[in-house]
Amino acid sequence: MATALDQHGMSDPTTPPALTTSIRLNNDLPVAEYVRLAQVAEAAGFDQLWVSHDLFLRSSPVILTAVALATERIRIGSGIVNPYSINPAELAMLAATLAEVSNGRFNLGIGAGAAEFLKWVGIPRERPLATTRLALQRIRALLDGAPVPGWAAEAYMRFAVPHRVPLYLAALSPHMLRLAGELADGVLPLLFPPEHYLNVVPYIAEGAALAGRSVDAIDIAACIWCSVSDDRMAAEDVLKDKIAYYGHALSPLIWEQLGLTVDDFRPIERALMTERDRAKARALVTPAMLRIGIAGDQTVLRERITGLLALGVRHLSFGPPLGPDPTAAVAAIGDVVRESITSPSPRSGRERRS
Repeated sequence: MATALDQHGMSDPTTPPALTTSIRLNNDLPVAEYVRLAQVAEAAGFDQLWVSHDLFLRSSPVILTAVALATERIRIGSGIVNPYSINPAELAMLAATLAEVSNGRFNLGIGAGAAEFLKWVGIPRERPLATTRLALQRIRALLDGAPVPGWAAEAYMRFAVPHRVPLYLAALSPHMLRLAGELADGVLPLLFPPEHYLNVVPYIAEGAALAGRSVDAIDIAACIWCSVSDDRMAAEDVLKDKIAYYGHALSPLIWEQLGLTVDDFRPIERALMTERDRAKARALVTPAMLRIGIAGDQTVLRERITGLLALGVRHLSFGPPLGPDPTAAVAAIGDVVRESITSPSPRSGRERRS
């Protein structure tokens, strides 16, 4: 899990390493817990740590500030913010400031947000593709000191931004995946199930080709959900909780991969969000829905990781819930990854670098 370094000894986001690894966390834990998890992830050799910014939970910029001050090497990222609830000007301010606090270790993860969640606060998610495209262009311009498309001449950063901030796009739909290939430094595609990787890469490559870019220059994170524990039932239970919370907000492309529709998740959404009955919601999660992620012990995880590496994955990103004990899970996942990348495995057409 070595990371390429720039001339200052910092991790260089423009030079992808042989294999990048990252941990993704929801913003539903006490702030002190993120500091501890980040330190465990850094010690385990992970390259990046991402924290979500879902509505009505804790603020990820505050969490990431605490993490930045308590770590030295690991890159940190917002996973994700959106241009509807936060104006792109403020997103650029946030990115520049976190890059300063972290000494150049910040990645800005941005996406169109989930319409199912934005409706809670009366924010319509209108023209998501065009809005996200313009947000990426405006944020990049602000951070680079360039004229901002469609804004007044007074729209510029009032302080120097010494570190280039990589922009990662969270993409689920084919159109958004193409946009990532065209404009983003990295992509955060949720892979439900994990083997969905082969379906998303061609869309990213199409966008890259339109922009005259090589898809190999883009950090494509294979974002999976996993729950690791020797107690399989306990591992499945916490994965069910995540599926219950987010399943109704996923994309049609993912539902199709699972042989499901949004209507399959509506009773679960109602049980959890309206009735506030977590046990009922968990009980409604079906085996087909559990295919969304990986639940089980280290052996189960190792088998799936080996398969993903054989597909040509260059960035393994492990997302919540991680396990009944997240700290133990992060350490266990680190052990499995180290074993997997040091063991011989089949190479794909997109050969891993040594």
